[in-house]
Amino acid sequence: MGTESMRTDRLGILLDQFDHAREMAQVRLTGLSDEEYLWEPVPGCWSLRRRGEATTPRAFGPGEWVLDLGAADIPASEYAEVARQAADGMTVAKIADDWSVSVERVEEILAHTGTPEPDTTAVTTIAWRLGHLHFQFAGAWEWAFGERRQDPKLMVDFTPSADVTLDRFWTVIDRWRDSIATVTDEQLDTVGFSQYPYSNDSDYAYIGVLAGSNLEFIHHMSEIAVLRDLWGARFKTQ
Repeated sequence: MGTESMRTDRLGILLDQFDHAREMAQVRLTGLSDEEYLWEPVPGCWSLRRRGEATTPRAFGPGEWVLDLGAADIPASEYAEVARQAADGMTVAKIADDWSVSVERVEEILAHTGTPEPDTTAVTTIAWRLGHLHFQFAGAWEWAFGERRQDPKLMVDFTPSADVTLDRFWTVIDRWRDSIATVTDEQLDTVGFSQYPYSNDSDYAYIGVLAGSNLEFIHHMSEIAVLRDLWGARFKTQ
């Protein structure tokens, strides 16, 4: 990426970062087969399943195929975010509502001292990671640029076809990117420009929301890339 073409304005930096991440992700996803898409590298994975076969209590989706989702909790990796929310003046009740957990669970986290225990979250498949990104970016667009009424968990008709998934996914991502490119400086500084219901986006200036969206895209695509590497190496011996 040549530095001579890099933008230095706030939105430009975020757009360049997203564009570069998207370019790398599309290359890394080339040739994804249905078998690899649904591959479960270890027992107990979260994945995409037929509605009647879901094993997690909050699996969701509008059609025959649903995305696994376990019981609501706050992972140890987010303890610092909970502390920041409290320091910013959010009530314990509001924090609990944001994370869909009990007030007692938030109080337990805020009282925690020392290093958090490692998270014990499930390993997720490529299908799960793509589905997670798909509904989040579809919902993020709806609740910033759309009519702000559709439930993000009902906006994506999940499918076991890798090709169909990717076609639909890149369409959503490109719509998102086109809309982000139109955001003004005033909108970047607007608290509540995004009203995304499954987050605390409405409590922050939109530039912070966009930075978080870039991070979400980058880190999940990195995980997908590792899963692809493991798939390719699964039959190799030392």
